[in-house]
Amino acid sequence: MRSVNKVILIGNITRDPELKKTATGQSIVTLGLATNREWVTAKDEKHSLAEYHNLVAWGKLAEICHQYLKKGKLIYVEGYLKTRSWDSPEGAKIFKTEVVIYDMIMLEKRPKDGVDDDARFGDAEEFIPDSDNMFDPGADATEELK
Repeated sequence: MRSVNKVILIGNITRDPELKKTATGQSIVTLGLATNREWVTAKDEKHSLAEYHNLVAWGKLAEICHQYLKKGKLIYVEGYLKTRSWDSPEGAKIFKTEVVIYDMIMLEKRPKDGVDDDARFGDAEEFIPDSDNMFDPGADATEELK
């Protein structure tokens, strides 16, 4: 039977993307994303709950994220869940679940005068995922992302 592991999120970036390189020169970027859920109870009480997500991008998408994204910006991402594990120096097993993204769309509108003082958007090219951008780091990436 087939299974599905797909994540779609729209939210605000919680920290500037951090770019690293693997020993083989592969680009990796990590960033945080906050999504909000709002609802009204039967007693007309409004509630809101923020959820925080750890995102990872590889290759060209990692470089695009690092160049154009920053804390506070609104983005749309598609990806899949991946859980990594490693042993802490004290010998405890540590697990971390992340969203490995393979598609990202910047949702912020550019100002009408064409100048964005606090962003690095420039003339961003649309990112079109292909097999070169769908890098799966496998087990070797755990050391790079700690």
